[in-house]
Amino acid sequence: MVKLKTYPNGLRLIVKSLEGVFSVTAGVLVGAGSRYETAENNGISHFIEHMLFKGTEKRTAFEISDAIDRIGGQINAFTTKETTCYYVKSTAEHTEEAAEVLADIFFHSRFDEKETEREKGVIKEEINMYEDTPDELCFDLLAEAHFGNSGLGASVLGPAENIDAFTRKDIDDYMARFYLPQNTVICFAGNITFDEAERITDEYFANSFPQKVAFIPQESPCPVIFGRKDKKKEIEQAHVCFAYRGCAYGSKEVDYFNLFNTALGGGMSSVLFQKVREELGLAYNVYSFVSTYKDCGVLGVYAGVNPSNLDLAVNCILDEIAKFKRSGLTEYEFERAKEQIKGNFIFSQESNSSQMLLYAKYLLYTGKIFDFEKKIQTINSVGRKTLNAFIKDEFDISAYSKSIVAKDI
Repeated sequence: MVKLKTYPNGLRLIVKSLEGVFSVTAGVLVGAGSRYETAENNGISHFIEHMLFKGTEKRTAFEISDAIDRIGGQINAFTTKETTCYYVKSTAEHTEEAAEVLADIFFHSRFDEKETEREKGVIKEEINMYEDTPDELCFDLLAEAHFGNSGLGASVLGPAENIDAFTRKDIDDYMARFYLPQNTVICFAGNITFDEAERITDEYFANSFPQKVAFIPQESPCPVIFGRKDKKKEIEQAHVCFAYRGCAYGSKEVDYFNLFNTALGGGMSSVLFQKVREELGLAYNVYSFVSTYKDCGVLGVYAGVNPSNLDLAVNCILDEIAKFKRSGLTEYEFERAKEQIKGNFIFSQESNSSQMLLYAKYLLYTGKIFDFEKKIQTINSVGRKTLNAFIKDEFDISAYSKSIVAKDI
């Protein structure tokens, strides 16, 4: 059962009650991410996410962790291009205690100067780690190649020089623009009733936001430039990514792209896995993926290969995509992809962490309640001829973005 409440200040609470589980995941999603940053403050969404764990008015950083550990819970956060999510998971009996800690870091973080400077070093090491992780670096380069150097093309972590320059005023100004009730969703999923979730939200969240502050959506445009970005690294493998134009989150084309993606490179039985890895032995890791944003998206492909096989692997991937463009999915590929997608949705119903994120993100992005039954019906209603016609007529393979990380390019 799913229930939604919208508070007078615009805050939204959504609750997914689950039977047969003994835990609850509570999450706070804010519509803040690298898409909404400028070149000067790129990385600040992620920086704030880190800082909220570094001490509040009544807890040190250790006491935040200890408060959750002593009740056997888990607390964490992540930042994406359009969202920052803070969440806590606990046994049902400790839900309120866990939610209180979550509210404490969200509303009462101190941003102590010493902690701020110390955390800058931590984040710069995270940036270094990504620089030393060639597949992650390849994805960042792909985003820049596809969307340019602003908005969706910007890195979530930001450049080190930005991290060094951030001040308390930068943090306050950014949070004043985005950490507002109209731009926030609270979600509980698991062994909890709506009434209990509402009571906890009333107590710890609803009245703690700034009062009478208007949230003005600041969507950056979503231009696609179909570029190329490469980087030389002293590594043994060559890493390559492609990006084609995709679709927006929640659009009617999502199911088409998901079905196509599953058949193309979404699992061990997919065409790319079987052809590039199993038949030709060119890659250990090869797959396709769908990334969706509020108003646009990407269908992408990644492969890590021996540098001597890079051209062969690239040509093979492009050939397989061209074959789908010409001929579409076979009946067997189509039915298999459909069952895989339905299976993944059903499996996610058994994880309250997955449910929290699904219902909160869908509400934040679309303003609607995700309908599981309707989603399954929609997937079932897609016909193979319709999908293949979409691939043939609407999926454009004439232009794509590309990124490579390798020793020699």
